[in-house]
Amino acid sequence: MKRLLLCTDLDRTLLPNGIEPESPGARACFDRLARRHDVALAYVSGRSRALVEQAMAEFELPRPQFVISDVGSTIYRIDPAAWQRWKAWDDWIAADWQGRSCDELRRLLGEFPGLQPQEEAKQNRHKLSYYADPDVDAEALLGEMRARLDTGGIKANLVWSMEMPGRRGLLDILPSSAGKLQAIRFLMRCNGFGLRNTLFAGDSGNDLDVMLSEIPSVLVANADAPTREQALKAQNDALYVARGGYLGMNGNYSAGIIEGVAHFWPEIDDWLRAPGREGTTDV
Repeated sequence: MKRLLLCTDLDRTLLPNGIEPESPGARACFDRLARRHDVALAYVSGRSRALVEQAMAEFELPRPQFVISDVGSTIYRIDPAAWQRWKAWDDWIAADWQGRSCDELRRLLGEFPGLQPQEEAKQNRHKLSYYADPDVDAEALLGEMRARLDTGGIKANLVWSMEMPGRRGLLDILPSSAGKLQAIRFLMRCNGFGLRNTLFAGDSGNDLDVMLSEIPSVLVANADAPTREQALKAQNDALYVARGGYLGMNGNYSAGIIEGVAHFWPEIDDWLRAPGREGTTDV
């Protein structure tokens, strides 16, 4: 069997930090899956490196081989001793902002009603992030921001999602070459993974670029309603929507990831169904 690249978002995808219940034993099952010698695990998150490490410690997550952080604006290669920031990725995306820093880009954009910069810890060299009021007109806001960026000669990727449970809008401005989808493609290209042995799992709006692409993906059952609606409307054959029931699990969080793995990778399905592998109960 070929080596597999398993990519997953963290918050409310692998991490059971939403309002829906987690299936008992599901994370333990995911941990066994992630530790297989033929599985390369990648965390793909909007979190910074520090917050990814915090989540790994708090939820006792398996150590990955790769971390795509800051909504795809940074990539780390992980070995037993250290995190190595992938300089080739930084160099690849840097030209889109013409060498401008995050602060310089913020000054270029100016102010927008209903939009507030996120904390400094959530900004980085290639990521400018804002909170938006719940009632802001997202389409109009993004259109105006794109116009200002175009005027300044900036090539940018604007990633919009909604925070749970507060329902604030979240806006991340990245180089146009950056983002979760582009970063996963970079991992695939540099490590020899193809579509048959790559899988992504997500739950929210900032995962949609991957889930609506050619990359096989799973939307966990606890995904927010707007994301689920957009995903189903797209009718993408490369996307599987978890519904629960697999191995007696409910399809939420890691149970949904496992369900998607079984759907796309039959060999792993056989392994998961082997006596003593599932370790889960109904919810």
